[in-house]
Amino acid sequence: MSQGRERPLTVHHLNQLLLACSLVLLVAVAAVRISSRSGLPSLLVYLGIGVLMGQDGLGHIHFANAEMTQVIGYAALVVILAEGGLGTKWKEIKPVLPAATALALGGVAVSVGVTAAAAHYLVGLEWRQALIIGAVVSSTDAAAVFSVLRRIPLPARVTGMLEAESGFNDAPVVILVVAFSTAGPFEHWYVLVGEIVLELAIGAAIGLAVGLLGSWGLRHVALPASGLYPIAVMAIAVTAYAAGSLAHGSGFLGVYLASMIMGNAKLPHWPATRGFADGLGWIAQIGMFVLLGLLVTPHELGDDVWPALVIGLVLTMVARPLSVVLCLTPFRIPWQEQTLLSWAGLRGAVPIILATIPMVNGVDGSHRIFNIVFVLVVVYTLIQGPTLPWLARKLKLGEGSEASDLGIESAPLERLRGHLLSVEIPAESRMHGVEVNELRLPAGAAVTLVVRDGTSFVPSPTTVLRRGDELLVVATDPVRDAAERRLRAVGHGGKLADWLGADGPGEPGGTGRTRRR
Repeated sequence: MSQGRERPLTVHHLNQLLLACSLVLLVAVAAVRISSRSGLPSLLVYLGIGVLMGQDGLGHIHFANAEMTQVIGYAALVVILAEGGLGTKWKEIKPVLPAATALALGGVAVSVGVTAAAAHYLVGLEWRQALIIGAVVSSTDAAAVFSVLRRIPLPARVTGMLEAESGFNDAPVVILVVAFSTAGPFEHWYVLVGEIVLELAIGAAIGLAVGLLGSWGLRHVALPASGLYPIAVMAIAVTAYAAGSLAHGSGFLGVYLASMIMGNAKLPHWPATRGFADGLGWIAQIGMFVLLGLLVTPHELGDDVWPALVIGLVLTMVARPLSVVLCLTPFRIPWQEQTLLSWAGLRGAVPIILATIPMVNGVDGSHRIFNIVFVLVVVYTLIQGPTLPWLARKLKLGEGSEASDLGIESAPLERLRGHLLSVEIPAESRMHGVEVNELRLPAGAAVTLVVRDGTSFVPSPTTVLRRGDELLVVATDPVRDAAERRLRAVGHGGKLADWLGADGPGEPGGTGRTRRR
């Protein structure tokens, strides 16, 4: 900043910025309530806030910095992927990992080819522009999907496939968009495929290594304050992204895998960590979508509405279903689940962020590409979002109820070589009515305290547990995992857990989704 040309920032400017940001956050938080009732993903509300603040809206803010938008969008995407990875349950995605990987890789290839062909032959875009659009809109967004499906208990296989696909397909799509946006002729297809495989391999290796090392450290080193654990977890996740990117690998795949490993490692003070990551994820989404809303100029969208509708129609009705059928039929996925997966390919944050890459690289027609992607995401999210719960019910994939899982928080007692397990009994848990001695915890674990209706007491072996009770369980280090497994089994199967298997009734290995807190 040169003196005499621009005034330096002052405390007054800071006060104005803080007031504006706080008001935007409060409006966005209140808007979540509206989006949850209407069934629409919250991203549309945040985009609307940005548009209203923009030059064509009430705020008349002129913002056209695509480079800043891309940088902030990348940073926000790292946080969103980290939060998504921390919430991914390994036991849900493990059975469907091959199918989800095929959908995230092969499905992307099919979607890019079909969508690009439609953009070229039906809309008349040049092949480079058509390929960029095909790659940009081929990435799905789990946050958008589950914001409208969170009230419907989907089968674990469908949930796992949607989570894994959205976590895995960001990496190859980013590589494709960057490659298509680079100046000069395209390389041979096999060279591009080789680069994608190499970058994915490097990102995966670094993500797994960082996640395993970070999990081991957090489980064996007692930090002086519980509030440091969430900070450490997010720092480890960001390290995986940065290290993967600097090593010319896929940092996005690295951060997702590292976060998924930590999310399934039973780290200390896990509820606090999940709450912290969830809050950061919301801030990242709000800031990113508001900024994207500011970047778009509504009065320039008129000529791009029809091309967006055509491309989106081919993507939704042809490319996505075709990729699902080709990739999942060999795995014998039922047609009902394939139908829901085809319609659940919502586009959210990633496509609009990726649409800034050709703008930064100066690709011809990049502003038109951004406008087409923006209109496509908004229109088809408005169509698909509200109809997803209805389709799930029609396909009988949102029926049935499950026993609620227990909320268990663990804090390490490093010097005593033990753990404190804080257990909450939800209303639907089958632990209600079970006596303490009927828990049959392994030797070395015991219920030491019960909090009921605000009053704490030391239970006897015949104390009957009730809904809403909070238990404090002490477990030595060797039996800590066994004690938690036993508590979860009783929560699912009640007194019959011994006869119904280690995880209670239902399918082998579990009764459905497990909510980590």
